[in-house]
Amino acid sequence: MFRHDKRLQFEAKPEKPDPLFARKLQELIGGAYGEMTVTMQYLFQGWNCRVEGKYKDLIMDVATEEIGHVEMLATMVARLLEGAPAETTAEAVKDPAVAAVVGGMDVQQAIVSGGGATPADSSGTPWNGKYIVASGNLLADFYANVAAEAQGRLQTARLYHMTDDPGVKEMLRFNLARDTVHQNLWLAAIEELKEDGLAGTIAPTALLDEENQEHSETVWGLSAGGAAAQGGWLRRPAPDGEHRLRYLDDPEPLGGPASAPPPDPKLYGTFDGAHRAPGPRRSPTDRAAKTVE
Repeated sequence: MFRHDKRLQFEAKPEKPDPLFARKLQELIGGAYGEMTVTMQYLFQGWNCRVEGKYKDLIMDVATEEIGHVEMLATMVARLLEGAPAETTAEAVKDPAVAAVVGGMDVQQAIVSGGGATPADSSGTPWNGKYIVASGNLLADFYANVAAEAQGRLQTARLYHMTDDPGVKEMLRFNLARDTVHQNLWLAAIEELKEDGLAGTIAPTALLDEENQEHSETVWGLSAGGAAAQGGWLRRPAPDGEHRLRYLDDPEPLGGPASAPPPDPKLYGTFDGAHRAPGPRRSPTDRAAKTVE
């Protein structure tokens, strides 16, 4: 259950309208790393969390706050679009709404949302649920949350330098501070998962015995110059405490040619009949069984 408080978490009052910046601000609403993404990411992580108590409550606390961030940004966009001022565009355009569109306003804001925010990014691309990460594995999800907050904070910082409006900058300063808090929360929660014995590896620990361990420590040197070989990551144990990374200089491919099989004739794919991809590998048992037949 959620309740709505009509008061914004932080004030969202621009000094004057700016339809062009309203379009830019859409990235923080409906972009891949915008507030809609982290809102839905954290909500689904919380709803899917099987650990009752501090971790689930932490996720839901931050998720609910992020709903308020969408509200703040949507309110700011609407206020930046107020009046769609003609002075931001060529004086020859007399109609203020048309003038604002000519001046860079998102046409969707004018045509679809009636001078308000849309669930889209700064290019007008609709928000997509595929942006979110909610796997049910808290360690994997918390790492994804750190990355999402880092990208969101980076974009907020860039937008901060694209406006001189003191009201907009004041709100963005608040948003930057909240991103800092959330980054630190997820990083601290990762450490606490480890302390509580709930981390393991991102995939089930049992699969460490199943993976091809010959390839679990090698860094493939595929860049000219091989500067990655100078990295400190090769001179300390790997973060999982189970491995030690080593550098492979100019490694050879382990597979055969990347040849696709002949196409189905009914699909009319171009094929000259000269090359065939090797068939699937058979085990010695399979080959023996074929010989017996």
